[in-house]
Amino acid sequence: QVQLVESGGGLVQAGGSLRLSCAASGRTFTSISMGWFRQAPGKEREFVAAIIVNGGIAIYADSVKARSTISRDNAKNTVYLQMNSLKPEDTAVYYCALNSRYSGVNYYTKSATYDYWGQGTQVTVSS
Repeated sequence: QVQLVESGGGLVQAGGSLRLSCAASGRTFTSISMGWFRQAPGKEREFVAAIIVNGGIAIYADSVKARSTISRDNAKNTVYLQMNSLKPEDTAVYYCALNSRYSGVNYYTKSATYDYWGQGTQVTVSS
């Protein structure tokens, strides 16, 4: 089993920055990729960013690509999402997820790929 705990969310003004953290524990050696997803009220969960654990290749949604950086610290079993130039439309609950089953770029952006999820952290961007 794997446990994921997100932190770093909060209230920020438009144009500000936040760094989200996701601490993983348990059978983390099984991880192939880790991802960030978000869900705004009344909307479906959407992909934000993912990182391949071995190699560090990062993938981003177009909506955040120029403003975000996903990174990992394997020694700490922690993944980070740095988000800059935040916009009100970034307001959502952000979820960290771990994929231990599928390899391939076609999988990393899909929520169904991920078998472990954190509880989420709220990000609110005021205008």
